[in-house]
Amino acid sequence: MNKDYFFCGVGGSGMLPLAMIVQAQGHRIAGSDRALDQGRTPDKFDWLRAHGVTLHPQDGSGVVSKDQVVVATGAVEDTVPDIGAAKRVGALIKTRPQLLSELFNAAPTSIGVAGTSGKSTITGMIAWILDQAGRAPTVVNGAVMKNFADADHPFASALIGEPDLFVAEVDESDGSIARYEPTVAVVSNISLDHKSMEELRDLFGGFVGRATTAVLNLDNPETAALAQTLETGKAITFALGEEEADLSAHDLQPLPTGMTFELRVRGEAARAARLNVPGAHNVANALAALGAVRALGVGMDQAVAALETFSGIRRRLEVVGARNGVTVMDDFAHNPDKIAATLKTLHAFDGRLLILFQPHGFGPLKLMQREFIEGFAGLMRRDDVLLMPEPVYYGGTTDRSVGSEDIAAGVRAAGRQAQALATRADCGDRIVEIAQPGDRIVVMGARDDSLSTFAAELLAGLR
Repeated sequence: MNKDYFFCGVGGSGMLPLAMIVQAQGHRIAGSDRALDQGRTPDKFDWLRAHGVTLHPQDGSGVVSKDQVVVATGAVEDTVPDIGAAKRVGALIKTRPQLLSELFNAAPTSIGVAGTSGKSTITGMIAWILDQAGRAPTVVNGAVMKNFADADHPFASALIGEPDLFVAEVDESDGSIARYEPTVAVVSNISLDHKSMEELRDLFGGFVGRATTAVLNLDNPETAALAQTLETGKAITFALGEEEADLSAHDLQPLPTGMTFELRVRGEAARAARLNVPGAHNVANALAALGAVRALGVGMDQAVAALETFSGIRRRLEVVGARNGVTVMDDFAHNPDKIAATLKTLHAFDGRLLILFQPHGFGPLKLMQREFIEGFAGLMRRDDVLLMPEPVYYGGTTDRSVGSEDIAAGVRAAGRQAQALATRADCGDRIVEIAQPGDRIVVMGARDDSLSTFAAELLAGLR
């Protein structure tokens, strides 16, 4: 029976793909979004309207019937008008993780991609390999997959395929990973992000334990330890340069926009491989994807050929453009591991970095203050410049005791150039003022679609 779904925050990177998949199942979709009310990212909402999604202000006016299913992000509170309206009319309320895990667990074969870093890229790689292998997967990603994006699908963070094969990026930050029962569990790495290491070990251990096959990274101490707990034959392991792994990469050679390496698969002859996305971390991501599809019986030659045409994930070291000898890039890096991967990749080539890092909350700054400082200070060169606005803040009871200036001060104390300014616009003005030919500007941050617009504005402002 077709149902009426109302997505609160329908334009969000996690909600939009889920809404599209539910719509493809024949259900009617409506929703609201704070960004819509604020006039941000209008193109996205025009696209949703054109694709049959009814949009309402986020004031409760769209929730009018007990027969509606109201879908909320994990962060939505009772004070949000749509949730209040749902309770008044007696509508069923589901969280996004609840709905996604139900769809995921209903599929006979499923791949869940988890880990502190690399999830969206690995999910995109798996999606592209399976698509090229004719397996027609249904995919939910947290970011736009460039291979599937076109004029009709500019926000291709979902792929509508067959219902019997489901691939999804799985989140540990809100604990919802505990809901998933995957056929194949991929864990790229485990490191401090939103939860304590004890909590993370418990969540990832349960996730892997419920799977038929686990794909695990031997280069990460936590996932390597997890591999040791599994019975023989349950784990497919991968690593860079580690002969003991089931899949390993050797002789990594960086290219300006990609990587080449030798792929060794246990029991098979070594083969040359090439990626059109840069950085050693993307080689590791590729190994994870190869391990996942290998678990489903996809041949390695076919999988490697598909990876050579994988064009990447939007906002993952995406080149916005160049002007007057200055290149502008847009990147999702927002935690110490992701920032480190980006800086290492960029420093494989010459050119000063002008880094704008917009934290997505005060909580992560407080939890990982030392890791942020050590990460930037340890990987920035002396002529690199870091500029940080204050975190995006929408009110509430958030602890604001650690802010951007605390991070910048720590980086300066370590002998590197860093400054915290009141607003993102102030940071942008400063970057444009100091930019010189040969510089590379990289905009870093998560959970804010307007960062891509900001990066484009920086490019336009270069003199």
